[in-house]
This record gives sequence, structure tokens and C-alpha cells, in this order.
Amino acid sequence: MMHTLAITVQQRPEVLERLLRVTRHRGFTVTNMQMCINDDASIAVDMQVEADRAIELLSNQLDKLIDVTACKVVSNTPFAATVNA
Repeated sequence: MMHTLAITVQQRPEVLERLLRVTRHRGFTVTNMQMCINDDASIAVDMQVEADRAIELLSNQLDKLIDVTACKVVSNTPFAATVNA
């Protein structure tokens, strides 16, 4: 399944590396990632990941990271829907 996560993180040099490391260790593949700096100097990350595993395994783990202020699952899309789109 394809999953989209909306993550808000503190602006620090190592935060992207931590996000990607946890994502890889949990068995998810990043297929798309967009980042922008918010007005309050935080960073908004929209990350699309792909895996057969439950997305809660990743979102709960990301939420525990010290630099992550918010992490929520925006959408879940089955593989078949993404191939035909």
C-alpha cells in the first residue's frame, strides 16, 4: 500500500537523516517527499511511503523522535489504485 504522512519537525541539520533512517529500519520505501519551511521556523514534510506493513508501525515510531512535533497519516492507497492512476 501507498501511505502519505504529514510530518512537522524542528529545523535542525540531522532531522531528515533521522526520518529516513527510521523509515528504512521499519521496512518502508520512500517514493515521494516534499518539504517546506513554515512561518514558525518548523519544517513541514509530506512523505509518501510504500509497504505491505501497517502504517502505524512507522507513524508511531516517527512520533517518538525528539525533533518531530506532529505526525499524522493523511491517506492510504492500495497498490492497484496507484498503478491505474
